[in-house]
Amino acid sequence: MSENLLFLTGKLAEKSLNKVLEEMQPTEFSYQVAQLGVSVAALLTPQLIMRRLADANGADRIIVPGLCRGDLGLLEEKYGVPVERGPDDLKDLPQFFGRGGREPDLSMFDVKIFAEIVEAPQLTVEGVVARALEFRLQGADVVDLGCLPNTPFPHLVDSIQALKQEGFKVSVDSLNTDDLLLAGRSGADYLLSLTEKTLWIADEVESTPILIPTTPTNPRSLYRAIEGMLKRGKPFIADAILDPIPFGFADSIVRYQRLRKRYPDIDIMMGVGNLTELTDADTTGINAMLFGIITELKINAVLATSVSTHATYAVAEADIARRIMYAAREESRLPRDYSNGLLGLHDKRPFTYTPEEVEELALQIKDPSFRIIISKEGMHVFNRDGIHCDIDPFKLYPHLNVDNDGSHAFYLGVELARAQIAWQLKKRYSQDEELEWGCATPNKDQEGRVSHRDASLKDKREKRVEQDAEVACGPRKIEEDTEPSCGPRKIVKAPDA
Repeated sequence: MSENLLFLTGKLAEKSLNKVLEEMQPTEFSYQVAQLGVSVAALLTPQLIMRRLADANGADRIIVPGLCRGDLGLLEEKYGVPVERGPDDLKDLPQFFGRGGREPDLSMFDVKIFAEIVEAPQLTVEGVVARALEFRLQGADVVDLGCLPNTPFPHLVDSIQALKQEGFKVSVDSLNTDDLLLAGRSGADYLLSLTEKTLWIADEVESTPILIPTTPTNPRSLYRAIEGMLKRGKPFIADAILDPIPFGFADSIVRYQRLRKRYPDIDIMMGVGNLTELTDADTTGINAMLFGIITELKINAVLATSVSTHATYAVAEADIARRIMYAAREESRLPRDYSNGLLGLHDKRPFTYTPEEVEELALQIKDPSFRIIISKEGMHVFNRDGIHCDIDPFKLYPHLNVDNDGSHAFYLGVELARAQIAWQLKKRYSQDEELEWGCATPNKDQEGRVSHRDASLKDKREKRVEQDAEVACGPRKIEEDTEPSCGPRKIVKAPDA
């Protein structure tokens, strides 16, 4: 027996939702749609839903709009069935149900991220800890303290101990044997790096060594170091060294493949910084490709850096990349429709509405609030008074009639700037929402997006008082506006489920 789903929506989205669901047929589920009497589906809250929906009407699961905020547990308790958020845009329902109607599980991964603080000797202990906390938020599992050549690191021990007190796993990266011995005796969990000539350090400390060849093009020296550690029966990680483009990058990938084939059961590390830091290209794509290779070769750890400004989010990108590629490998699927975390500049489906669909939606609008939607033709701005489209926001301004309303002029200016950027870069735009930049997207400021409404209300009230004072004698009742003529409270977004 197929699962029966109940989709909740609003007035403006109802027609589009039914159309999308009809076009998806046949599906493995039956469905029903409940329109709850609000214009904007995204404004539904659990409390509002509970007031307007008597029961689940026999549904096995309830799907609320993706932008519906609040505790869905309240709904599950009332209706006795699972309640889940759909996609933010109802046009993404086919992709959503291509995953079985569930958000993909990206909780699993099998690659440790070592995040290197390259400038550690130049920071204070407090600075080292602060940088480590940033890397932890980006997904790092181990914090690596880089020791710079010919640069004293007198606070190495204090830095290790401070990080350990904060619960970090710590590695120390140096070619100086004295640094490595000191780090190992001070509690470092890993040492980067030992060669066949310095394996004796592994006998002196408990730290897990990362093994490298004496030179990148001498894999046999790495094999001898591996054999030496296998005889000792102690844990280790081997690194074949990733060379930058065009200084042997392709050959170094082959070295990793041969290393895995020769030793199918050992732990292997790849240092990705030689590509992310030393290539002038967006690191999202570089990390996606590298982690595809890493996942296929079942490499167990990466050393990531975030030194160059263009590599600011390299660690966060590594975190999402390892999760996407792990899920794709385990499910034997292409790495698509798992996450937008690595889609920084462009979106796969930027224009979810055709110009004709926007025109049809505009005909339903009966109030003065402005809506903004982008299509392949440009930015569409519309309300009950008409619809206008252009790729230049300055050409739209004369149609807005907000010359005497500074707050709303500012608001619409912000929204049209976002819409123009989205149209130019072929990104998804949703009115009142920040543009998405993959894992570099900042946390959304819910207060900032509506603060202009309060400013507009205050301005309108003051103007009304002044106008009434000019035409009336004595006290009279001031009728306050309850909301501005446009803005987030009255803005209708692109229809959603």
